[in-house]
Amino acid sequence: MIAVLFIMVVNLRGVKESGKFFSIPVYIFIGSLLLLIAEGFIKKMTVPHPSFAVYGGAATNIVPVFIILKAFASGCATLTGIEAVSNGVRAFKAPEAKNAGITLMWMAIILGVLTLGIAYFADYYKILPNENETVLSQIARTIFSKGIVYYIIQFATTLILILAANTSFADFPRLSSIMAVDRYLPRQLSNRGDKLVFSNGILILGFLSALLIVIFRGDTHSLIPLYAVGVFTAFTLSQAGMVKHWLAHKGDGWVKGILINGVGTVTTAVVLMIIAFEKFEHGAWIVLIAIPALVLLTKKIHNHYLAMAEQLSLQCGTESKEYEHHSVIVPISGMQQAVIGAIKYAKALSDDVAAVYVCIDPVETKKVKEKWDKACMGAQLIILDSPYRSVIEPLVDYIDEVRNRYKEGVITVVLPEFVPLKWWHHLLHNQTALFIKGFLLFKKGVVSTSVPFHLRR
Repeated sequence: MIAVLFIMVVNLRGVKESGKFFSIPVYIFIGSLLLLIAEGFIKKMTVPHPSFAVYGGAATNIVPVFIILKAFASGCATLTGIEAVSNGVRAFKAPEAKNAGITLMWMAIILGVLTLGIAYFADYYKILPNENETVLSQIARTIFSKGIVYYIIQFATTLILILAANTSFADFPRLSSIMAVDRYLPRQLSNRGDKLVFSNGILILGFLSALLIVIFRGDTHSLIPLYAVGVFTAFTLSQAGMVKHWLAHKGDGWVKGILINGVGTVTTAVVLMIIAFEKFEHGAWIVLIAIPALVLLTKKIHNHYLAMAEQLSLQCGTESKEYEHHSVIVPISGMQQAVIGAIKYAKALSDDVAAVYVCIDPVETKKVKEKWDKACMGAQLIILDSPYRSVIEPLVDYIDEVRNRYKEGVITVVLPEFVPLKWWHHLLHNQTALFIKGFLLFKKGVVSTSVPFHLRR
């Protein structure tokens, strides 16, 4: 949880700052693994026939074809994260596409060298998976024993596993901003913060990440299936989308594009089916339900924005008529300075001004009536009975009555509010005005406005 918070805060500082900070553990990790592979080859040449010690558990009797498929799926899982380059092309310096391509090439080379090197020495030293120790730790312990280099590799691996989450923090906010611009996600996700990063996306991702950790209690065996199935579902859909794109537009090199993306679609779909089948009971079923639900949600959001844009457009052709009457209603809870200021403001808006007081206590109502007559406010006072001691319901009924009286008119509800000096002083007072605003927000032809009275020390 602390690691998620730390990554979130660093990303909020900006893309350049987070990149510089997170690059140090990456360089340490890559350097330590290259040293591990180099030392492994040196020892192989100097000690050609080592005495093998198998650290892992015994192999189980599994159908060979399934082993190959599972190995293929696991190997493809090591490629996840590279796709962040394609979604973040706009974050590179000009020429963006060229620099992104160079970065992708170097990532592929480094990943290939490290993966092949680790796999080779895992096979060479006959190391099998172990629940109590990772394969990388076993290889490092075999080559370096438990010296300082071994612990550096362990420390670097820990850091890189934590920072692996940074791929999502760097990529999700940018991807969600693209979808928000296309009106498939809330438009707030397209807003940039002070550091020119998509702060809302980073904050939402941090919250959801922390929520997943709490729900699954940080168990990687439960979280990894969610990640793997989600990633390869996205890979399959994106590759299939590119095939559809080539078929629809048929630009330069479209046949080559269909072949590449077609093979990619089949490959990632096979991996997806293998992982979903193998990890179905371990949590993969959640993603298989969640992704269609999220797709449906994005379509609902898109339809909402389209409907809203259509209704707000000036091309709708609806005639706008002037209001025939303007009624101003001032709900009051007693006679005090804030009410006087609100009445003065209401009289400046219209000649039809009515103050409304809801009678809950007859004795208090009599006092309010006497103070009102004495103040000579120049507006009528309407007293509404409330047998069930509700304030909002009688007020809303009265507003509806005025609305029916002037169907082509408009009603302004002026709410007198006093503003305390300290923010926490609000907790000491009723927020009736806030509730009234909430009710009136959904009433057509009714406008609410506040007249603040600022309290002094």
